[in-house]
Amino acid sequence: MTRLDLYLSQNSLSQTREKAKREIIAGWVTVNGETVTDPSRPVTGSEQISVRRPGGLYVSRGGQKLKHALNAFGISLAGRVAADLGASTGGFTDCMLKEGAKKVYAVDVGYGQLDFSLRKDPRVAVMEKTNVRYLKRDNFSDPVDFVAADLSFISILKIFDAIRKVFSPAEGVMLVKPQFEAEAGEHEKGVVRNKEAHAVILTRVLSVLAEKGLIVKGLVHSPVRGPKGNIEFLVHFAMDGGSCRSAGMTEGLERTVWRIVEQAHAAFDTAAGPDDGSSSET
Repeated sequence: MTRLDLYLSQNSLSQTREKAKREIIAGWVTVNGETVTDPSRPVTGSEQISVRRPGGLYVSRGGQKLKHALNAFGISLAGRVAADLGASTGGFTDCMLKEGAKKVYAVDVGYGQLDFSLRKDPRVAVMEKTNVRYLKRDNFSDPVDFVAADLSFISILKIFDAIRKVFSPAEGVMLVKPQFEAEAGEHEKGVVRNKEAHAVILTRVLSVLAEKGLIVKGLVHSPVRGPKGNIEFLVHFAMDGGSCRSAGMTEGLERTVWRIVEQAHAAFDTAAGPDDGSSSET
C-alpha cells in the first residue's frame, strides 16, 4: 500500500508529489471511477487511477484555444514540425501533437511548468529557460513550418521580429491578449472591457505586424477567456508568402476586426466571470 499522492508522482501520473497533492485536493483524481480528495488515501496500484485535468482533452485550456483556431482557419498540422512559443503547461503543444505534428519545440522562459506527459514524449523538444526574443535558427535542428505563440506579460510586438527572423517563411497562430497590448486609458486594472478598446488595440497591433512583414490571414476570438475575464483573440498569419488558406480578411482589416470584436462580446455577454484563472495557460 502507498499514499495516493506518492503513487501519482512515482508512476508519472503527476509531475511531482506536491503537484499530485494539489490535483487530488482539487478533485481531479479518480480511483475506480470515484473522485478522491484525500492525498493520503492508500492504494495498491491495482485500482483504475486517473487524473482528469481542466481543459478536458488537453493538459490546459490553451489546447482548446488552438484547436478552435485550427478549425476556424482550416489548418492541418499532419506531419509538420511546430514550435510552441510560451509553452508553459503545454496546452498548445498537446493540441499540436494530437493534430498530427511529428515534432514540437516547446519554448518557454520559465522552468518546470511543462506537463510531465509532454516532457517525456519523444516528439517534444523541451527548450526551457529560453527567451523567445533571443532565439536563433540554429536552436532548431529541424526546420519549423508552423509557429504557435501565447506569451504573457509581454506585447506580441516585442517578439515578432525574432519570430520572423527565425521561422520565416512559416505560418502560424498567435494569441493576442489585449490586456498586454493596451495603452494607458484602454484598460481597467488589467482588464480590457469595451468593444471600442478591443477594436482599437487589435487594429493597432495587426497594423504594426503587417508593417513588419506579417500577412494576416484570419482572426477569431478565443472560445476561452483569459485571467480576470479578459477576451482574447487568435490571429492566423504567414510570413514572406508562406502558404496558408485565407480565412476572411478580404473585407479589410478594420471591418474584420469590428466584426470579430462584435462576435466576441455577443458570445460572452451572459458570462459572469473568467473562464481561465491562470496567468499563462498554454
